Amino acid sequence: MQSALSAVHFHNEEAAFAYVEARFWPDGPVCPHCGTIGKAARLKGKTTRPGLYKCYACRKPFTVRMRSVFESSHVPLRVWLQVIYLMCSSKKGISSRQIQRTLGCGLKTAWFLSHRIRECMKEVRDLFIEPMGGAGRTIEAGEAYIGGKAENRAYKPVPAKMFVMSLVQRGGGIRGFHVPNVTAKTLHPIIGPHAHKDSRFVTDESNIYKGVGWTSRATAPSTTPPKNTLWGMSIPTPSRDISRSSSAASTAFTITCPRLT
Repeated sequence: MQSALSAVHFHNEEAAFAYVEARFWPDGPVCPHCGTIGKAARLKGKTTRPGLYKCYACRKPFTVRMRSVFESSHVPLRVWLQVIYLMCSSKKGISSRQIQRTLGCGLKTAWFLSHRIRECMKEVRDLFIEPMGGAGRTIEAGEAYIGGKAENRAYKPVPAKMFVMSLVQRGGGIRGFHVPNVTAKTLHPIIGPHAHKDSRFVTDESNIYKGVGWTSRATAPSTTPPKNTLWGMSIPTPSRDISRSSSAASTAFTITCPRLT
């Protein structure tokens, strides 16, 4: 049996640079100063720091750390890779204190590493983000109220609980959304741009999802979904194939999500 942390790039600095360079520069070294590809050579002097290149187009030195999450840090690259692995493989997350104890470093260093990595992992959502799912893929939706209990907040006012809705692609990623007012009108515009129109959308029997397509298969009796207008689209009510079951808790609807075009 071999541990995943026994890989050479977790213990050797030269191997760590080669590991990162192979992923950042698949077509050869890219100069961060002028953007030239493949016109740089590695410097191999006795006092040269690991991973240093010189661009022969602009005559400037650079490493793979520049303009990345590793920039402006004195922490060895192999330690960065160890922390990244620990954070990605810890199912319930890992604290800065745990990183400090594992690496034997200071708390400020552990805090700096963990926050930079989390910021790098953050998904950037803009108008051009790709929708989740696709043909033959399934997206699940769920909602919950998030907030602390009154007995846990001594001498402090209890804030209102927040409603959070999440979309989960089976075998893929997850996207969460804070919704201030929970209605079908507030959820449908969120689901539309983030769920591919060819996906199978699976959720429970909550009424807030009614009208998002409606090609449903249920294992318990349900009401006929009303006609609805979603994002300017008239959505008819197709025929349903419903089989009855004694367990109403297992009710699930499979919905085809239209997408705003």
